[in-house]
Amino acid sequence: RLIIDGSTSMLPMTQKLATAYHKAFPKIQAPKVGGGQTAIGISDASSGRVDIGEASRDPIPGVDPKGLIFTKVARDGVCVITSPENPIENMSQQTVTGIFTGAIRDWSQVAGAHVSGPIDLFQRDGASGTQDAFQNIFLGENLKISPSATQETSEGLEANAVSPDPKAIGFVSVSAAVSVHTVGYQGVPCTLRNAKSGQYGGVRNFWMVTKGIPKGEALKFIAWVTKPGNKSVRAIINSGWIAIH
Repeated sequence: RLIIDGSTSMLPMTQKLATAYHKAFPKIQAPKVGGGQTAIGISDASSGRVDIGEASRDPIPGVDPKGLIFTKVARDGVCVITSPENPIENMSQQTVTGIFTGAIRDWSQVAGAHVSGPIDLFQRDGASGTQDAFQNIFLGENLKISPSATQETSEGLEANAVSPDPKAIGFVSVSAAVSVHTVGYQGVPCTLRNAKSGQYGGVRNFWMVTKGIPKGEALKFIAWVTKPGNKSVRAIINSGWIAIH
């Protein structure tokens, strides 16, 4: 049976793909799909503990174990989020940078804020692909998220922490932004539609990772997921993410 784990951002999408794969090929057991974060997926693929690891950040030469093959399977929008009680319409690059690096620490310094007082900063932990993607997209190579930020181990936990706290701010995939308010970035609302059109700039890649060139059941599944013209896959991915074909 095909075993997959890794990115919690990719987990809901891959679970749906696994179900559809088994429906398309009933004689093949549905792949077993688990979470565990990007760093775990990469490590497990490298060690052979799983057939496919999932990564929601791009490959990092010199950091990732040697011999891994990253296959792009989808794209995803990353949103800055606040509580619905503090529905900020938009943030500039300067404001996002200021808040997440800790240079801006009070909501009174933020245009459009509906609250005042100290900012409660949330982020993902270091094993997270979403954390790496946010870092690269919104802050760049030279700036770092403030060490004062509370670290969460999944998108669900981060959204749950931000939602009830009027002074909180964090970031999650657009598909995980259910109970929170999504903040526009540089004048463009963070929506799936805007991420698909290319108008919204906060977009990252989703990867399936194998030890060497995919083979066997891993090859069959990845080839099915990435096959141009596969309407069932395209429908699943486009329901909350961005199809690459």
